[in-house]
Amino acid sequence: MTADPHQPADAAEPPPQAVFQISRLGIFVAIALAFFAIPFAFGAPYFWFVYVVPLGIIVWILRVRTVADPEAVTVRRVLGTRRVPWSQISSLRLLPSTRSRGTRVSAVLTDGAELPLPAVHVRDLPQLAAVSGGNLPDPDPRAAPPPVHPPDD
Repeated sequence: MTADPHQPADAAEPPPQAVFQISRLGIFVAIALAFFAIPFAFGAPYFWFVYVVPLGIIVWILRVRTVADPEAVTVRRVLGTRRVPWSQISSLRLLPSTRSRGTRVSAVLTDGAELPLPAVHVRDLPQLAAVSGGNLPDPDPRAAPPPVHPPDD
C-alpha cells in the first residue's frame, strides 16, 4: 500500500496535546509596572516590597495553564497541579466572566465538582474537543454530520 503524498500521515489522529496559557505579553505590563515603581519603591524604607506585585504577575503568567491530551486534562495553577482523566469529566460549563469580557470554562466532574480551566475560552472548545479523542463532542455545528431523515414514502 502506498500513502497519498498529499495527505498527512497522521490526519486521522487527534493532536498529541493542546496547551492553553495566558498571553506572554502580560510580562511586559509587569516589567513596565516595576520600572514605573522605581521612584515609589525607594521613597521610604520597605517600599521596595512593591516589586512583589510585578514578580507575582510574572509567576502567574508563566505558571498558570491548561494542558489537554487524549488521556486527560491537566490544570496547572500557581500553587499546584491537578490531572483529571477524560472519563471523570461529564461536561463543560460556560459561566460569564467576572470581568466585562469573555466566558469562563469549567469542567464538570462525574462527582458534581467543577474544575475551572484557566486560559480556556469559548473559541478554544473545538480544539479541546479534537484533542479529547471523542470524549467531548465538537460544539461547532459545521463539524457535526447532517441529520439523517427517514425517506418519505
